[in-house]
Amino acid sequence: MSMIWSGDRSVDAATLARRILQAAAGLEVIGIGPGDSVALFLRNDFAFMEASVAPGLIGAYPVASNWHGNIDEAGYVFVNSGAKVVVIHADLYVAVGEAIPEEVDVLVVPTPPEIRDAYGIADHLCAVPDGMTDWNIWVDSFSPRTGPALEAPGTIIYTSGTTGRPKGVRRAPPTRDQAQTLQTLFMRGFGFAPYMDDPTQVVVGITGPMYHSAPNAFGLLGAKLGVNVVLQPRFDAEDLLRLIQERGITHLHMVPIMFSRLLRLPDEIKAGYDLSSLKFVVHAAAPCPALVKRAMIEWWGPIIHEYYGSTETNMVVCCDSAQWLAHPGTVGRVIPEADVKIIDAAGRELAAREIGEVVCKLRAIADFTYHGDDQKRRDAEKAGLIAPGDIGYLDEEGFLYLCDRAKDMIISGGVNIYPAEIEAELYKMPGVADCGVFGIPDEEYGEAVCAAVQLADDALIDENGVRTWLRQRMAGYKVPKIVEFHDLLPREDSGKIFKRKLRDVHWAGVGRAI
Repeated sequence: MSMIWSGDRSVDAATLARRILQAAAGLEVIGIGPGDSVALFLRNDFAFMEASVAPGLIGAYPVASNWHGNIDEAGYVFVNSGAKVVVIHADLYVAVGEAIPEEVDVLVVPTPPEIRDAYGIADHLCAVPDGMTDWNIWVDSFSPRTGPALEAPGTIIYTSGTTGRPKGVRRAPPTRDQAQTLQTLFMRGFGFAPYMDDPTQVVVGITGPMYHSAPNAFGLLGAKLGVNVVLQPRFDAEDLLRLIQERGITHLHMVPIMFSRLLRLPDEIKAGYDLSSLKFVVHAAAPCPALVKRAMIEWWGPIIHEYYGSTETNMVVCCDSAQWLAHPGTVGRVIPEADVKIIDAAGRELAAREIGEVVCKLRAIADFTYHGDDQKRRDAEKAGLIAPGDIGYLDEEGFLYLCDRAKDMIISGGVNIYPAEIEAELYKMPGVADCGVFGIPDEEYGEAVCAAVQLADDALIDENGVRTWLRQRMAGYKVPKIVEFHDLLPREDSGKIFKRKLRDVHWAGVGRAI
């Protein structure tokens, strides 16, 4: 029987399945039904998996919420999603509980020891506050639901909000064929398909927060298929190596910043763990510097896979290590189930290697809208497909390359500048640990280039050194006018950098939109 582990705790698949049925029965008793929303303000925990699956059995939507949000940000999601129930970890309730509308039922999950230790949470904040309903006790008070399961509509995932307020991606309930097609696609894309004769031989490691769409699908599908699941409470590079060795992890879903942190470990630590159990490692969510990806393939072998997509479109291209090495920089080749085009500003399809906006769609998937904002859904559709907001091109073989986010593109003196190109060169500079490039206001050119740089601990680099490095590698108009140094750059757990937080300081009071 498959197991789910979190720290020193474990639960078998049968127990988890029973608790999901108990939770579904409890939600029905308090009035949750088809089309309703249940918000999850939880870190990776057994309760996250229980509260993610149970609503779907009665036709309701689980709403996976970014628990990093402050009171204002959390309150926006609670209200915008129309949640009738909030399931929340105890320490997070202390932080944002005031943002939960009075009419909403609140179920509090005791914060477990491994999460307490990973985040340095005080013991007294981990207990369910007096007078609040304990999720575990509440679930145990119900008998398992015995009625037929309704067609699960899927999870509402709120986009990261790196450029503004997050948007809740809400899909129509899928038909059985749509659900099966999507499951088959994920099984292939996540590397599960070859092991379904005996799913228990698969051990999935969840390194990223399950409020993000990719770790959410990766972990929940794995549990549904009967594989073993290891929940890492918070990503730590050496701790991941330990978990791979101790739990025999075979499959991982990662983001490039995790690769970078793994590669920065001392050689003796990297060599000190047995990673031979690994069979399939897939990454997405953010661009991966070519040097980083090549180094990971050299270290872990040709088991590194990549895909591109979005919460709105799901995966539409993918590639294995051999394909990437033959097409360095690609994020993958268009899969048979998807349509991907590059279009210009007028919506015309561009030829191979012409740069434009990426539009794409997975054909056999239930349609979506942005919860409470159908107009934004209409705005996202271009040329009959969905625009995730990326600039890129296709080569003659159907491999997709990304140049940058459309909103991140800098227009300086009428010339398009792609920050990702500058960032790629900065990542090659010795002593640069992290970076982000963005546009700032300029009276003469409209926008100028600014680079935010995080140095390695022992690096001695100044603004002139950064400019000199870049000037030797690219055209002068791409060299940043301003170079800022930060102790730590703001990044989402998905690996996406919060450029909005870096950019807003420069654009405040300018009187025009970014």
